[in-house]
Amino acid sequence: MREFRREDFDTLWSIDQSCFPPGISYSRLELATYMRRRGSFTLVTEAPPTNSRPSAKPCTQPSGIVGFIVGEVGRRDAGHIITIDVVASARRSGIGSKLLEAAEERLRAANCRSVSLETAVDNQAAMAFYKRHGYFLVRTVPRYYSNDMDAFVLEKEL
Repeated sequence: MREFRREDFDTLWSIDQSCFPPGISYSRLELATYMRRRGSFTLVTEAPPTNSRPSAKPCTQPSGIVGFIVGEVGRRDAGHIITIDVVASARRSGIGSKLLEAAEERLRAANCRSVSLETAVDNQAAMAFYKRHGYFLVRTVPRYYSNDMDAFVLEKEL
């Protein structure tokens, strides 16, 4: 895992487009804006060399990037996870959990006492993932996404 580098942007945007449907995935401008916000951070995970993962399927991203997370330190001792994306070929390998844990640690170090995030109400896999990591449902936001999909707001005490 490492910090985002400027040359990663096109790959991260491409991953976001593959992870989420139109209306939920970010435009280039939206993703860039979130990544540049004051207090935000972006962590990137690259696939280890294929020979060190003999039993795993090789990941298909030419850059080697298989996932990323964008988070931010907010006001009132609260953090926010903006997005977490893992390429399909690398899912269920623990990458998402490691990204989330690293982001939560970064938020703790910035004295955040809680972290929140949004997920589409129809994203059952995300709901199960976040519940496994101690997040709980706070509320529903009607028509949160540009495709008019509602979002669940989830929160976790740090």
